[in-house]
Amino acid sequence: MSLPSQTVALLQAARDLVKTLPADAVLLLTETPIDWDEVSRMLSGCRLFVAAENPALTKSLRESPDWTVIDLDPEPLPTQDRMNSALLKGVTGELIQPGAHIVALYNGIASSEEDAPEPVDSLSVIHLGEHLERMTAQDLRVLEGAAPLEVLRAVVDLATEIGREGREGQPVGTILVVGDTRRVLSMSHFQNFNPFRGYSRAERDVRKRDVREQIKEIAKLDGAILIGHDGIAEAACLHLGARADGVTMRKGFGSRHMAAAGISKQTKAIAFAVSQSSGSVRVFQKGEEVLHIEPLARPHVWQPFKLETQEGPTEANDGVE
Repeated sequence: MSLPSQTVALLQAARDLVKTLPADAVLLLTETPIDWDEVSRMLSGCRLFVAAENPALTKSLRESPDWTVIDLDPEPLPTQDRMNSALLKGVTGELIQPGAHIVALYNGIASSEEDAPEPVDSLSVIHLGEHLERMTAQDLRVLEGAAPLEVLRAVVDLATEIGREGREGQPVGTILVVGDTRRVLSMSHFQNFNPFRGYSRAERDVRKRDVREQIKEIAKLDGAILIGHDGIAEAACLHLGARADGVTMRKGFGSRHMAAAGISKQTKAIAFAVSQSSGSVRVFQKGEEVLHIEPLARPHVWQPFKLETQEGPTEANDGVE
């Protein structure tokens, strides 16, 4: 199958960016069949990653020495979230270094049902040194004593999305506490009613996308959110009463970070403090900051020019966002 001219132009641009920046790799995010042989030829000399929800699309690449396949969970997510998931899996799986520069190719422009989507219509350059500082697979495995890796990944997704998106256009800061629920509850008190009370375990499982979306709404309320070792959200609107004795905090951090460090010091839980001002996420264990995660910024989406011939001068509609 031949590649559309727009896809060819973006592949050429990606190859040139890898050479001139330089960048470390090209990530192709697609759910549309594509001529992989032609893509490989055009991106010759580049380190290549592909991420897709449908394994059938990447079946022929799994044995290829030129490509590394990143499987995505089969959830109906926006392009931005799928890209974030691919990069996070690449970093935590030690496929991509946290300081890497990645040229991402993807389909990021909505098309009508009548129009067949382009395999690739957008390009972004992502600097992981700015966005996933110090996050490695080893880091997450160190935290596994508090929760399984899949739960930690879900909480990382939740925390970074709260930091990046906020809610209703407003920045949101909060604390997510994971593990050692009984001791955390014994050292805390409710500031308001518990919004999780009365819901089934399935309706409180943070590994589910729709549950995380509901928790984002709850994050607007005052107080911390408590999640069990098994990924089940147990409580919200908690005032964390653990003393912060022996906790050393750098200048510039306020009561939220001190409370997160304190509860991790006095219990076996880990705490994710989401900064309202910057959106960054700092993870505390045993009273120490063990991870600092900067949420991925929304990438630029480059749309093609649309030329319309009218009875007057020709106008170009610039669709660059």
